Amino acid sequence: MNQKKSLQELTFKDNFMFGAVLLDPENCKGVIERSLGTEIERVEVSREKSIVYNPEYKGVRLDAYAKDEKNTHYNVEMQVLPKPAIQKRARYYHSQIDMEILLTGVSYNELPDTYVIFICDFDPFGERKYRYTKKSICKELSELEMDDGAHTIFLSTKGNNEDEVPKELVNLLKFAGAQLSESEKDFEDAFVKRLQNSVREVKASREMGARYMTFQELLKDERIEERRRIAKKMLEKNMSVEEIAELTDMTVEQVRALAIS
Repeated sequence: MNQKKSLQELTFKDNFMFGAVLLDPENCKGVIERSLGTEIERVEVSREKSIVYNPEYKGVRLDAYAKDEKNTHYNVEMQVLPKPAIQKRARYYHSQIDMEILLTGVSYNELPDTYVIFICDFDPFGERKYRYTKKSICKELSELEMDDGAHTIFLSTKGNNEDEVPKELVNLLKFAGAQLSESEKDFEDAFVKRLQNSVREVKASREMGARYMTFQELLKDERIEERRRIAKKMLEKNMSVEEIAELTDMTVEQVRALAIS
């Protein structure tokens, strides 16, 4: 089982720290600008949607949910470990953003552009690129771009094509992928230094310390529910109670209780 980290041991890429640091609109704006390679006048970060437990999003979700002066919506998420179907995960996020906007009474033709940005501490496609940009084109006419306003960006801390992307993006991704000791070094980048200071402020905040404890409890509850779900499937396959208990880190009594529930 994964060892629980203290707040002081967290780095920018840890889910809680990532979400907490990007609650600052200037931090969020800077990360989006470097991710896309374009300037934004301002962003508004939705605190309610950035650090929450939301069953619709399948568990505890800590990322940045924001919109800019043109009402373009952004969702930025840190991915430390590879997860299956990451492209369909992006599709799911786009659909959730669109649904929330449509429920406010906006018509289809008024839907704003949306960006889903994954910062991955691994290479999602194995091509050693710092940035992968999804683009929809017509199969029959490759020069015809199908622009539906939904944009997905995959960033990787494991890229090696520094001559193809801005240095500012490389600096951000090197910081994002750094371990604790390395994350505190001088990256000779003013924006990265700002992020480093924000990390220190989170670690020094009593309020954030209390939030982190709550977050840990939510994760614990989520893991318990996941083990129960897996155990039920194992019971359906007629696996022994003892074997299920061993594989799911549950007690035999807990598994037996599930069997009769």
